[in-house]
Amino acid sequence: MPVATIERVETSLVDLPTIRPHKLSVATMYGQTLMLVKIYCSDGVVGIGEGTTIAGMAYGPESPEAMKLSIDTYFAPAMIGQDASSIQALMAHLGKLVKVNHFAKSALETALLDAQGKRLGVPVSELLGGRRRERLPVAWTLASGDTARDIAEAEEMLDRRRHRIFKLKIGAKSPEVDIKHVAEIKKVLGDRGAVRVDVNMAWSETQAAWAIPALADAGCELVEQPVASVAAMTRLMRRFPVALMADEVLQGPESAFEIAKQHGADVFAIKIEQNGGLFAAQRVAAIADAAGIELYGGTMLEGAVSTIASAHLFASFAHLQWGTELFGPLLITEEILTQPLDYSDFALTVPRGPGLGIELDEAKIKRFTREGLTKTTDARH
Repeated sequence: MPVATIERVETSLVDLPTIRPHKLSVATMYGQTLMLVKIYCSDGVVGIGEGTTIAGMAYGPESPEAMKLSIDTYFAPAMIGQDASSIQALMAHLGKLVKVNHFAKSALETALLDAQGKRLGVPVSELLGGRRRERLPVAWTLASGDTARDIAEAEEMLDRRRHRIFKLKIGAKSPEVDIKHVAEIKKVLGDRGAVRVDVNMAWSETQAAWAIPALADAGCELVEQPVASVAAMTRLMRRFPVALMADEVLQGPESAFEIAKQHGADVFAIKIEQNGGLFAAQRVAAIADAAGIELYGGTMLEGAVSTIASAHLFASFAHLQWGTELFGPLLITEEILTQPLDYSDFALTVPRGPGLGIELDEAKIKRFTREGLTKTTDARH
């Protein structure tokens, strides 16, 4: 069987509107930009990948524009002519040429896995060891910043049987105001919906030490990244009857090992982009399992491509104690797939088709692509 080589790499930026502003402690999002990459192979197979971040560069050091630039300038020229099926070897080679750039690497690895799955006629989950579950519980994030609006939104999700786990974005206001906000929402939901919070590193350690017990008293079951440092997380651990989850401090297997060694979290939020790709995220999950740390399938509020790539990985985990947060496509007003994802009965169905098992609506993608910025790299460049 002839080796399938990479002939072309194409990148584009797709700007999509969201259903409402999404308020975090670090910024407010009014839309979402997807950096889409397509890898064209000599056997006619095309793989798709996505790089997406939260709120431009307010969340981290990469932006969609930076991902596109790094792929166009550094990654793509090094990929032309390479064996498209030797994914881990190729990604290791690219890792030597370009340091960090986790989000861009995740997009490329996703596209390579999508292509390989299509080539072999199997879902990406089979390339990751095989799935253990067909459907994934999905939390919904309440981030309008308005208590009454968030309650109405939660009630709607329960009525539609779409979500019964709710994560509240807090940290932009004072802890006292945020705790009142959480308590009022949990009081209305009662046992019908679980409530968790994400502070996005906004608190000092002393603020967290005061606020976490009050959150526990309000019925909150999980607090995500209340402080910025692993050392502070470690000092907060085991002091309160609520689980603490690491997110932003997780930047790949090495960081996961250090957090586990320091007993810095009860739960890891696994994000394929933040960790540098699906295989790296898989190693992070293995470290967590070995250390007795529980797992949560996180999101960068990605569009459908990275959301489903994440779903294939999370479906393969031996343990997924805290479910997932793969609601990104539901925050976007435009459907960019020919066949919408199946969100029903409080869960997301993992596609069974080859590769990622999804197909882009090219007309819709073209409509929202930034003009003049699509770049194709091939053997002539």
